[in-house]
Amino acid sequence: MSHHRPDYDRADLLYSEEQRRRRDASPWTLVQGVLAPLQFAVFLLSLLLVWRTLATGEGAALATASVVAKTLVLYVIMITGAIWERDVFGQFLFARPFFWEDVVSMLVLALHTAYLVSVFADLLPLAQQLYLALLAYAAYVVNAAQFLIKFRLARRQTAGGNSVTVQP
Repeated sequence: MSHHRPDYDRADLLYSEEQRRRRDASPWTLVQGVLAPLQFAVFLLSLLLVWRTLATGEGAALATASVVAKTLVLYVIMITGAIWERDVFGQFLFARPFFWEDVVSMLVLALHTAYLVSVFADLLPLAQQLYLALLAYAAYVVNAAQFLIKFRLARRQTAGGNSVTVQP
């Protein structure tokens, strides 16, 4: 009985050899690697501040500033991520291996942007703004999980020596 683990389904593989080479050569790979944990740290701090404000009514200005900061970091990571995607796959967004991650990223961007509009145009009361921020954060968590799964898959692909482009 063979205990050999079957190769990954071709649809699960992310990079051709050339795409892997471009990924490894792109300076934007390192930028993404720095910004992703930074964004997560800003998210966690902001989440605590938002919860505190919703629970106690205190620290509204700090909670608001933290969500604005999280949104700005999100914009930076999205712009640099699009540049990375162009470097690796030849298009700014919606490359086949990251199509669904990019779709959810657009939702995350829309919700964060809606939050900014609600704050700067004073469209919603504070509590509703903060609930909108929590909705944006929930979408961000889903998106972050998507990218972590892809990161893990990419590591497995590299460790296993597989380098096949995702097929339709």
